[in-house]
Amino acid sequence: MQALEAVMRARELLQTLTPLRRDCGGVCGAACCAPDEDGQGGMLLFPGEEALYQPLPAGFSLRQDDGVLPGMLLLTCGGVCDRALRPLACRMFPLTPVLSVRDGRERLSVRMDPRAFAVCPLCEGGVRGMDATFAQAVLQSARILNECPEHQAYFRALGRYFERLRSWN
Repeated sequence: MQALEAVMRARELLQTLTPLRRDCGGVCGAACCAPDEDGQGGMLLFPGEEALYQPLPAGFSLRQDDGVLPGMLLLTCGGVCDRALRPLACRMFPLTPVLSVRDGRERLSVRMDPRAFAVCPLCEGGVRGMDATFAQAVLQSARILNECPEHQAYFRALGRYFERLRSWN
C-alpha cells in the first residue's frame, strides 16, 4: 500500500470522531489548535500526507521540524480550520500510534502522546477516559498505516523518541 493511500484511508475513519462524544475543544478552549506565543505548535504530517497540502490552504503553514523527528514536516494552522483539512495527527490527538519492541517482539499500540500532556486535560484519564469508538478508530487507522513500510518506520521513530522523552524524566 502506498503511504498517501494509507493516510487517506486512516483520515476517513477519523473524519467525524473525536475523543469525546462532544466537541472536546470545549473542555480546553481548543488548546491543541492554538499556536503558542511564538507561533509554534502544529502537528507532524504522516509520510505522504504532505501531498494533501499542495498547494497549502490559506491559514496554514508548513515547515520542516527538527525537534521531534528530524526531517518531518510540521503543519500549523491559525487556530481554527475546516475539519476536512485537519491532518491525521490532529484527528488522532491526543493519541498516537507507535511501534515498540517488548520481549523481543515488535508491537503496534496506540497510547497517549506524551507531548499532549502540556495542553490536553483528557490525558489525565488516559485512553480509557475517551470515547471507545474514537480509540478503536485510532487503532484501526494505525493498523492500516502499519501496512506501509514508510509508516512503520515513522511509528518506530516515534517509539524511540518517546523512549528518549521518558529517560529525560
